[in-house]
Amino acid sequence: QVQLVESGGGLVHAGESLRLSCAASGSTSSIGSMGWYRQAPGKQRESVATITSGGSTNYAVSVKGRFTISRDNAKSMVYLQMNSLKPEDTAVYYCRAWSGVWSWGQGTQVTVSS
Repeated sequence: QVQLVESGGGLVHAGESLRLSCAASGSTSSIGSMGWYRQAPGKQRESVATITSGGSTNYAVSVKGRFTISRDNAKSMVYLQMNSLKPEDTAVYYCRAWSGVWSWGQGTQVTVSS
């Protein structure tokens, strides 16, 4: 089993940046793909960005060019650099990891004011 803890959320103005971090613990040697997801009030949770163990990435159309996902396998960390933030990026952001089962973090709130 893998445990995930997100950090780095907060309140920013439109156009500013934030960097989210997700620390994995437990059976980290078994982690494959990792990703960031978000859920806005009244909406379904959606994929934001994913990264394989080999570093291949995939992004939602709405964040492509503004967000960058990266990972440090030695530290069992995954990051989400978010630039040019928009009010519509406001959501709870969750980290997810695959290690034979999917594990989720508890989420971190990102609020972007206009």
